[in-house]
Amino acid sequence: MSAIYTMGIDIGSTASKSVILKDGKEIISKAVIDVGAGTSGPKRVIEEVTKEAGLSREEISFILATGYGRNSLLEWADHQMSELSCHAKGANYLFPNVRTVIDIGGQDAKVLKVGPNGVLSNFVMNDKCAAGTGRFLDVMAKILEVKVSELEELSAKSTEDVSISSTCTVFAESEVISQLAKGVHKNDIIKGIHRSVAGRVGGLAKRVGIEDDLVMTGGVALNGGVVKALEEALNHEIKTSPLTQYAGAIGAALFAYKKYEGVNKK
Repeated sequence: MSAIYTMGIDIGSTASKSVILKDGKEIISKAVIDVGAGTSGPKRVIEEVTKEAGLSREEISFILATGYGRNSLLEWADHQMSELSCHAKGANYLFPNVRTVIDIGGQDAKVLKVGPNGVLSNFVMNDKCAAGTGRFLDVMAKILEVKVSELEELSAKSTEDVSISSTCTVFAESEVISQLAKGVHKNDIIKGIHRSVAGRVGGLAKRVGIEDDLVMTGGVALNGGVVKALEEALNHEIKTSPLTQYAGAIGAALFAYKKYEGVNKK
């Protein structure tokens, strides 16, 4: 029997991710492009992931799109699905005992309660304000004239506690500029920014109720400074994976396999 290949595509606001699974189990190809909905990102990530797998569109049995920009792939995808369910399923693939997922994306932050087999049972979401999101960190990095990828390393060098008390991005921006004007070191400000994000997202997590395993997904999970600040705020260990940014795409590819099986059993 020939292998079944399914593709999951997660189009976020700031990045496009895709994964191809073989027989609903093995990741044979993955790709991420650092631009998201409304850009060339979705098309480019599809080209990259299929090229890496050495597959054509015709050889992929089912394609499922998720994320903020999933509706932009109506011509390409066989089905669309909420990123909430896909992140829960993807986190379960990476960590089979997951019960709580913190996902910080470019434009929102979500905390998911997950049951057995990665089934979403409850969630809370902050999508009305940029504070506590990847966008917030992007804005702060620009003010501080550093790259987002440098934030973790710089915050680790902090020697003084600095509080960034504003939960609004605009006011936090003014607060950071004021701290810089006072001569406060960038490293200390960055650690304060990470703690501010942790406070905001930690509040969401407490509303849902935290159960172990607690897992963090999304691009911000690659920033160990935010992960550490969240662990301190919640007094809980947080598990992450090198594939954490692909959790939504992995979940989409798993659901694609289920959809394909369902159609072909009829």
